Amino acid sequence: MGQLFLFIVVALVVAAIVFGVTVMLGGGDSGLTPVEPDGSAVPLPTDRPLGEEDLAGTRFDTAWRGYRMAQVDQALERAAYDIGYKGELISVLEAEVIALRDGRMADADALRKAREAAIAPVPAPPAGDGPLIDLAATPPPPDDAPGADAKESEPAEPR
Repeated sequence: MGQLFLFIVVALVVAAIVFGVTVMLGGGDSGLTPVEPDGSAVPLPTDRPLGEEDLAGTRFDTAWRGYRMAQVDQALERAAYDIGYKGELISVLEAEVIALRDGRMADADALRKAREAAIAPVPAPPAGDGPLIDLAATPPPPDDAPGADAKESEPAEPR
């Protein structure tokens, strides 16, 4: 019985030595890659329209339960805005083409001017001219204000 126990111990030691030499010569387990530290996120660009490479190159920081939700939410909102903007631009271009085909040059010219004004970059205000007013933060006029009925009767989009 003692010889069998000694034989098993020697076999295990030899197997461990062979395994150790194999791991050292083979370079170890390459399946585990080092974890990137937080702060290596690559956000979406905010100064131009998105492209396919922008979405493919986006990276998020990781948290205990996965990606940082605030970064993912911000990226999704930015992508949704850009997709909506491009959809509206396509519909304006299609309306412009239809107006040109129908011979309505005045309508096509108005659509072209509106499209070019929407695409043009907004110039930065000169420094030192006083505080900026955020127009998006101003509340809409009350329903009983004069001229409120005129807004309802206007068509939603040009014909």
